[in-house]
Order: sequence, then C-alpha cells, then structure tokens
Amino acid sequence: MNIDWLLELDRQVLAFFNGSDSLFLDAVAMTFTSGLTWIPLYLALFYIVIKNNENMTQIFLIVMSCLVCLFFTYGLADFIAKPYVARWRPTNDPIIKYTIDVVNNYRETPYGFFSAHAANTFSIALFFVLLVRSRLLTTVLVAWSLLNCWTRMYLGVHYPGDILVGLAWGAIVGTSVYLLYRKIYYKLTPKLNYVSSQYTSTGYSHSDIDVLVTVVVFVCCYIVIRAAITAI
Repeated sequence: MNIDWLLELDRQVLAFFNGSDSLFLDAVAMTFTSGLTWIPLYLALFYIVIKNNENMTQIFLIVMSCLVCLFFTYGLADFIAKPYVARWRPTNDPIIKYTIDVVNNYRETPYGFFSAHAANTFSIALFFVLLVRSRLLTTVLVAWSLLNCWTRMYLGVHYPGDILVGLAWGAIVGTSVYLLYRKIYYKLTPKLNYVSSQYTSTGYSHSDIDVLVTVVVFVCCYIVIRAAITAI
C-alpha cells in the first residue's frame, strides 16, 4: 500500500471533519476539548470509586491504575512519539496550515502524532468499562472519548491517523492496566460475584452510576449553553 495514498486519505478525511461556518460548533468544540471542562466527570468517577470500594487500599489501587494509564498515554505521546516522529499538526504544517479551519488561533504544539487526547481518554474510559461493567457507563464513557476525538479533528490539531493510533494505544494501555489491576486486586480481596439488580457484576451500584451520568448530562448542558452564548 502506497504511503502517499494513505497520507492523502488522511488529509481528505480531515477536510470532512475540520471546521464549519458555525460559531456555535466552534464554541462547542473548544469547550468540549478542554480538560478543565471535564473536572466534574473526574470527580464523579472518583466518587463511585470511593462509594463502591471497602477500604483505602482498594481505592488507592484504582487511583494508581488511572495514573498509570495517563503516564503511559500522555508520556509516550508527548515525550517520545511526537518529538521522535515529528509529524506536523495540520494547523502547523507549512504546506497546508493555511487551508485548515482554525478556531480562535488554536494551533497547539508543533507536532501531533499521535493524539494524547484520544489515547488518554480512551484508556481511562476502557479501564472503567472493564472495572464497573455497566452498559450505561460504557456508552457514556466511550461516547465521551470519541467526541473528544471529533473535537481534535474539528479544530484541525490532529489528522484522523493520529486519532486512530491514539485510540489503539489507549485500548492497549487501558486493557493492560486493568488486567494488572485485577491480578493485584484478587491477591488482596476474595473474588465475589454480585447478583443483585442494584449492583453490576463487579459490585458497583447502579444508583451511583446514575449520579455520574447525571453529572455528564449537566456538563453537556453547560457546554451547549456556553456555546450558544458565545455564538450570539
């Protein structure tokens, strides 16, 4: 397969997702892509961890697992892959940067391969999907990660190829960290199967998951309202 053909396909797919004539969508993408916007989600995840684990050792193990996910996704992307591969972000590529739809002069750092946003959000999402085992939570967290990926292409700071590699690496890290977590967890705690309708198979309360989903809904409402005000 010709590498030039793949690069051209990458540019064409990016052109489909990049930008629009809508100030509203510009504001949605800028707000959604910000890590600060999602602090309530991170706190809600911490809340369900505290509520559904019996001691500080179990809580600490989950928190450390999340930090390991971030270390191997952010760390590999920002400190190894990006400077070593040195593939320009679309917004900084000298050849095409003036054809990219840029929002509020948001161009990010020079290099973009691979997407740390895609890798870290998907690794965290997949870790909690495996940890909690709730269809509702799975839908919410996977959608959150994929929408983050959309914002990166909409804003022109990543090619689709950057996103796909980030998602693949995030899946590897999230799954590997969960398997390591489970191995350590079962050495510390007996294996239990929950059959109550109030809990998932791994012992997480459905009502606590509903709290997290409610938080995500409120954050999305905030994003929409802020974008609407910005677009006026």
